[in-house]
Amino acid sequence: MRLYIRLTLNSIPIPFCYQHLLTGVIHKWLGRGNEFHGIGNLFSFSWLQNTELTESGIALTNKSYFFFSSNSEQVIKKLLNGILREPELFNGIKVRDVQITDTPSFQNVERFILTSPILIRKKQGDNIKHITYKDPEFDELLTINAKSKLRRANKVDEGLFIEWDKAYPNPKTKLVTYKGVGNKATLAPIIVKGTPEQIAFLWTVGLGESTGIGFGSIK
Repeated sequence: MRLYIRLTLNSIPIPFCYQHLLTGVIHKWLGRGNEFHGIGNLFSFSWLQNTELTESGIALTNKSYFFFSSNSEQVIKKLLNGILREPELFNGIKVRDVQITDTPSFQNVERFILTSPILIRKKQGDNIKHITYKDPEFDELLTINAKSKLRRANKVDEGLFIEWDKAYPNPKTKLVTYKGVGNKATLAPIIVKGTPEQIAFLWTVGLGESTGIGFGSIK
């Protein structure tokens, strides 16, 4: 399921690095000390959509929103209850309304646009390398990560393959700073090949690492 959360205008400029603020709101709505904190395979959420950039930060418009997705009805209900209890976000923003949509039906091959960049990391000795579309192992590691999510949810992972769309002319890397830590991530359309059930699951939980803090959400 997916919640489309429409927002009021902000009274204070939103900082360009706001991802930790949005993550904090999500966990506030799920409940302080919630059992979902740090569990990346239960949900994903987009960055703020339909915004405007100003010299002092980000401004919302009358069409601004973000979405929250989960394969768990329990998580969706918890978030809705949290919104009803505390509709405030940050910088003077409040929830205007919420639209609930069911997970769509998918084919065996789907192309997705990202609404937040994909983070993939690989340990190399004592160091951690950030893997992007520029690395030849990006597709393989993204597929391995997705299969791990499926197995943790007791779902079949056989036959799944994920790659970034090589026909797309403008793939990008983006350095995302989260609580002072820089993360090199990928922005490019993604092609997912698998069963409709596998693709539906990934549509809700997102792709790559750290979906629970706003990476890897797909439109």
